[in-house]
Amino acid sequence: MGLIDLASGNSLWRGMEYYEGKKVFSVKQTGESEYESMVNGSSQKPYCVVINIDHPKKSKCTCPFADGRRVICKHMVATYFSVFPKEAERINKEAEEYEAEEEKRWEEERKEIEKYVNSLTKQELRNALICYMMEERERRY
Repeated sequence: MGLIDLASGNSLWRGMEYYEGKKVFSVKQTGESEYESMVNGSSQKPYCVVINIDHPKKSKCTCPFADGRRVICKHMVATYFSVFPKEAERINKEAEEYEAEEEKRWEEERKEIEKYVNSLTKQELRNALICYMMEERERRY
């Protein structure tokens, strides 16, 4: 599994924001599969980041979230995208395609619901609404 695969959704998208916001600087390759960078974060001092492409769990960051832990943080993700900008483009493109597909599915579902509701008599509509409201009430309690 790669570094991006191991990142949480939150770390992935926040890392994308940091990358796109140009918060990563001083990126340099320090080994065959290792890169170092500095990343501006919420602290006054930038965070020191080391990512290892072959062994992502060996990656390190001085941020409070990742320091001393074997997790992938947003600063590591931002560094990764700075080293591999085509990966950032690919992920953004996939997200846009997914969102477009979801919008299409949502619109189709909305049309089906509208068609169904329009086919109901006034009494059937009342009964369906009562059932829905009772199910919602049950779900909350």
